[in-house]
Amino acid sequence: MVNHTQTTKTISLDSYGIKDATVRYQLSPKKLQELTIEKGLGKETSDGTLAINTGKFTGRSPQDRFLVEDDYTRDHVWWGKTNKGISPENFDYLQSQIEQYLSGKEIFVRDGYVCADPKYKMNVRTITEYPWSNMFIYNMFLRPTEEELENFQEEWLVLCAPGYSCPEPDKYGLRQGNFSILNFTKKIALIGGSAYTGEMKKGIFSALNMILPVDKNVLPMHCSANVGEAGDTALFFGLSGTGKTTLSADPDRRLIGDDEHGWTAEDSIFNFEGGCYAKVIDLTEEKEPDIYRAIKPGAILENVIFKDNGEVDYMDSTITQNTRVSYPIYHIDNIQTPSYAENPTNIFFLTCDAFGVLPPISKLTPSQAAYHFISGYTAKVAGTEAGITEPVPSFSACFGEPFMPLHPTKYAEMLSKKMKDAGVNVWLVNTGWTGGSYGVGTRMKLKYTRAMIQAVLNGDLGLYNYDDYHIHSVFGVAQPRSCPGVPKEVLSPRTTWNDDQAYYTTAFKLANSFRENFKKFEEFASEEIRRGGPQRYSF
Repeated sequence: MVNHTQTTKTISLDSYGIKDATVRYQLSPKKLQELTIEKGLGKETSDGTLAINTGKFTGRSPQDRFLVEDDYTRDHVWWGKTNKGISPENFDYLQSQIEQYLSGKEIFVRDGYVCADPKYKMNVRTITEYPWSNMFIYNMFLRPTEEELENFQEEWLVLCAPGYSCPEPDKYGLRQGNFSILNFTKKIALIGGSAYTGEMKKGIFSALNMILPVDKNVLPMHCSANVGEAGDTALFFGLSGTGKTTLSADPDRRLIGDDEHGWTAEDSIFNFEGGCYAKVIDLTEEKEPDIYRAIKPGAILENVIFKDNGEVDYMDSTITQNTRVSYPIYHIDNIQTPSYAENPTNIFFLTCDAFGVLPPISKLTPSQAAYHFISGYTAKVAGTEAGITEPVPSFSACFGEPFMPLHPTKYAEMLSKKMKDAGVNVWLVNTGWTGGSYGVGTRMKLKYTRAMIQAVLNGDLGLYNYDDYHIHSVFGVAQPRSCPGVPKEVLSPRTTWNDDQAYYTTAFKLANSFRENFKKFEEFASEEIRRGGPQRYSF
């Protein structure tokens, strides 16, 4: 059994180069919250939930993420804008500086692990400057039992020092004083200058996105997952704002996890994490009941604004649109324990198409699935970023490009093979606009999207034949002609526009964006994957 109030022993950090530190080891979340309040590093909401401010950085800083270039990474990594190299010598210098910085301080250490499947379990020791950073790791990583802690040996180490900023960044291969660096040879994730907790989570999961496919023959996936009473597993891929967390939270299905999973050669799916890290901007109990109810003592709110009565104003984005909450997965009532299950039966690619031209649901062939997986499409709408006045296509390879060290085609080929071997159905779901683009049309009703997902899970849309589906003339995907609980006209995006020329002009505009984005993958993609793209004609 895991004791959720673990406080076991103290340890020395001398072997890590951290000298004369006061080490607080494996403190309970309650104690870490108390220390956070005592030190003036956070405050409590009216119901006793901890709220903290991450300071200058309210999100990840992808331009300051580096991988050490050495014998392990040199020939594996897809080097470029996403994966920037740094020398082992510069890493060693920065590590020594953080060790010196942490020496003599009160330091918080937590032992945990990632990967719920025992065969792929990876122990991680995390050393943090702040108590609430340590509490975040308690929430997000898997929690060992007291017996597992007795002889704990870490495989990876996370060093997190938000208060350290490199004074001479140019000299040591950095862009500015903050950094997040992975060293696969030393097995260290090094974070300096940023208090944003997601740097720790995404650092170790980026490491898994390299280790699992290269060394373990496991496909890592940025997706949520749930499982039905019959043991049927469903995966939900999608970028921020597409409904990944919302649609995987189903009262009739057990949640495996909401963000990171592995698909093994033994035909199973496992959660990387022990918790959830969800956006809370505009949160209401009606829209997101599971997340709303999980925000209670033990959770950590980030960068939120308070009302005068001590309640959180979830509508207020004064600090950031990226307000967040982390909580251990046991704050959700209906979960899969332990958090792994069998091969998926259905996979959903979620996109918020602000152009309003993709069908609300369509079935993909294996080649189309690989193409759309590599593309990772959604759209930005007016108001999300300065200067955006109309929909803008946004592509993130494998629905998680910032965290993928390998070339996207490597993951796509693994996914394609697994889909074929498992006979899994893959669906493209547009949770975005219908009846016109953003500003003209309306957002797809959540009740219709839920009905379509439910129809798939019930088997009502499972079999493909030409009588039941229409092939989209631009994107080539198979859109169903009918679905229980959804008006027939909603299933045809062209019909909802009532203007064929405007619809097809916009559809081909988006199709051209897909093809333009795919150019950077073409030389590495197989002919089968290339065939999965949209048509090349114009209206």
